[in-house]
Amino acid sequence: MAIKFDRTDTRLISQWWRTIDRSLLGGIVMIIACGIVLVMAASPVVAERIGLPAFYFAHRQFIFLCIGMVCMFIFSLMPVVYVRRIAVLSFVGCIVLLVMVQIFGAEVKGAKRWLFLGGFTLQPSEFIKPFFAVVVAWVLARGNREAKFPGFRIALLLYGIVAFMLIMQPDFGMTIAISVIWAVQMFLAGLSVTWIVGIVVCAAIGSVCAYMFLPHVAQRIDTFFDPASGDNYQVVKSLEAFVNGGFLGVGPGEGVVKEVIPDSHTDFIFAVAGEEFGSIACLVIVALFVFVVIRGFIRIYKEEDLFIVYASAGLLIQFAMQAIINMGVSLNLLPNTGMTLPFISYGGSSTVAISITMGMILSFTRKRFGNT
Repeated sequence: MAIKFDRTDTRLISQWWRTIDRSLLGGIVMIIACGIVLVMAASPVVAERIGLPAFYFAHRQFIFLCIGMVCMFIFSLMPVVYVRRIAVLSFVGCIVLLVMVQIFGAEVKGAKRWLFLGGFTLQPSEFIKPFFAVVVAWVLARGNREAKFPGFRIALLLYGIVAFMLIMQPDFGMTIAISVIWAVQMFLAGLSVTWIVGIVVCAAIGSVCAYMFLPHVAQRIDTFFDPASGDNYQVVKSLEAFVNGGFLGVGPGEGVVKEVIPDSHTDFIFAVAGEEFGSIACLVIVALFVFVVIRGFIRIYKEEDLFIVYASAGLLIQFAMQAIINMGVSLNLLPNTGMTLPFISYGGSSTVAISITMGMILSFTRKRFGNT
């Protein structure tokens, strides 16, 4: 018997299907499909190199994606008020987890960013990004509605807490991501010129301090501007992969970059796409990300609820910036930050966290009474 989703059907799934932005959902699904193909192409060599079964990472990524898709679906079903409440509670939980990272987290490559739970690792900083964007959107929107509510000050305090916790790890790349999200939302909320100047000055001072006092940040920046000053091996091999791939690529499974780059299934998976599937495939991936971001902004263009506008803008900027940074690193346009490519790079925390992000966006962009 066929299932019909007509306007008289009041079931939850039927209402969800009628109100969800199917174009946006389709773009997300296509990115996920690209990710599955690329993880299958890049990870077997990496797994065998460290003595694991060939499809170890591919199997785990499939599990992460299943968990992520469930989370995305659940969040997309929720009314806006429920998303906001869960985001507030989850934000507090992430702060607690960030504190636990400093106490119990193991140091890996000079940084404490992960909690080890059995056979899995949890990176709380990945999860705090979407919840931070939603909480800041809430306080800024309330500040616009209620003159006596100190929305800007609370948003500044929340930013200070999160930035401090991330710098303590240290995770300069994630700090930049949080800073950009926060700055965009503050700008949309009507930030004064004085505030804007202050943010720019603080950002400049923070960057200088990070360069002076965080050795790994200084090393990455020095290597970016002067490749001969440090270990630029992965970036060099990444660029070679794009050259070898040309327009159409060398063919699935025929690339060699995954054999020589340790992070070919995570930070440099875009290089695998460039070598095996060519520049055309890379442009398709870029186009999919652009489509999802632009479609999201189109959906909120006429939105009157300031909370939805601020939250959606912050989440979309997060999604876009993460993709830009990852691709920019692979093309040697940006210093290496260790940031994953959403839905495409291997990683449990990043996959589930970005799924939650997109679930929130799907919820915020659903059709509601009074909207087109």
